[in-house]
Amino acid sequence: MGRWQPDARGRLARAALELYVERGFDRTSVAEIAERAGLTERTFFRHYADKREVLFAGSGELLEVLANAVAQAPESATAMDAVAVALEGAAAVLAERQEHARHRQSVIDANTELQERELIKLASMSTALADALRLRGVDEPSAALAAEVGMAVFKCAFRRWVDQTGTKELVQFIREALADLRAVTAET
Repeated sequence: MGRWQPDARGRLARAALELYVERGFDRTSVAEIAERAGLTERTFFRHYADKREVLFAGSGELLEVLANAVAQAPESATAMDAVAVALEGAAAVLAERQEHARHRQSVIDANTELQERELIKLASMSTALADALRLRGVDEPSAALAAEVGMAVFKCAFRRWVDQTGTKELVQFIREALADLRAVTAET
């Protein structure tokens, strides 16, 4: 593959994930990623700060989707209803990327350092949700609680989605997890 072919960033991301799955994250170098993509290490570092960043590069987009969805939720929506709208927005972004998400998650699951980074990403998502809820006028304790609960729902749904062997969409898993949450909280 020539160096001047388009989509260097995408080629690097695909090459990195392939190598992480084949060899493991720790046993893959930036040089190997660049070589597989048909690019130079210098090009890699123009697009990514380090080899971990390849796995977390879309986080900013997801944060924007969550915040915008909360902002655009109907005025009458409760805090949890607005969070549900945001989670469905995130599901729409990830919908076409199930196989990528499955491979990405397997790489993260096999590496403690990446698991820590994933937790930081999820905490950032929770913060974005809480901030967006506060902008809607939700009080501090309620905004933080709704955001954290929303992220718990997302994590459960996401895990089910990447672990499934069927064709159920992430949004369906999110709706099921929200229904499970309602059932659990109704028990008290």
